[in-house]
Parts: sequence; structure tokens; C-alpha cells
Amino acid sequence: MSEPPTTPGAGFHPHLHDTQDHHAAPLRSRLHHIRADALDGDTAQTGGMRRFAGVSGSTAGSEKLWMGQTHVAPATSSSDHHHGESETAIYVVSGHPEFVFLDDSGDEPQEVRLRTSPGDYIFVPPFVPHREENPDPADEAVVVIARSTQEAIVVNLPALYALPGNGTQTP
Repeated sequence: MSEPPTTPGAGFHPHLHDTQDHHAAPLRSRLHHIRADALDGDTAQTGGMRRFAGVSGSTAGSEKLWMGQTHVAPATSSSDHHHGESETAIYVVSGHPEFVFLDDSGDEPQEVRLRTSPGDYIFVPPFVPHREENPDPADEAVVVIARSTQEAIVVNLPALYALPGNGTQTP
């Protein structure tokens, strides 16, 4: 026996009949189903990329995390940016996106390029400037992103460079 599919915004027990009290349930006392066709494109954007919120404060009442998709067009590079205080975890769904950052642990900052494949994960610490690139001339790259802040913080930068001090300051 299979349960009927939930509808957007359906609550904790979508298979039960609605009651008068069901709609009055507090936002944080029920599960939220955000369908793929209901992703929110009204997010902070970086040139060359399209971000879509799945789980956020506005879609689900999230207070401590943000999760969504990013699409990088073929033969495209994002702008240089960082995500403020947010830790960011990235899961590669399709394509072979590349993640570029400056390693300033040596005498001279050195550009590092991480080449990925579907199934790979990337971790981006807070305030680390980076960019995403999709070198494929024909297919977009799609990644799922989870952030430790409730909304998608994006600070676009004029260039890729190491931040001064302990890495927790903005330029």
C-alpha cells in the first residue's frame, strides 16, 4: 500500500484528513515537503550561476541551515565570492564542476583547482573566497548545497584573493 503524495506545504501527517487544528500548527512543529518544481529562485546570486532554495527560512521556517541547488551553465565561471560566516557543504549531482581558491599557507598565495565528479563532496569554510567553474562546453553542472546559516549568504568579490588576518574578516 502506498501513501498518496503530499502536496506543497502539507504538514507532519499528510495522509491524515485535515482538521481545524491542522492548519494552526506552528511552522516548526511539522515536516515540510518542498517539491523540485517549487524551489525558490529568489536567492542571492553570483554571476554565471543560478541558485534555488529548497530548505530556507522562507520555504520551511529554517533557523540554522539553508539547502538548495546551484546550476552552473556550460563553459561558465562564477564570480569570485565567499559565503560570510556560513560553512558550506557541496554535493556534486551532475557534471564536472571545478572549485577554485587561493591557498595562502605558503610563501606566495597559490591558486588551487579542485576537479570534481558526480558523487563528490566539497567543504567550503566560512569567509573563504572561491569560484565555481564548469568547463564542459555542452552540459550544465548541478550541485546540492547545504549551509550552516538559515539563508544563502553570498558576498561577491572583485577578485579571488586570500582574506587578511584569521579568515573571519570581510574585505
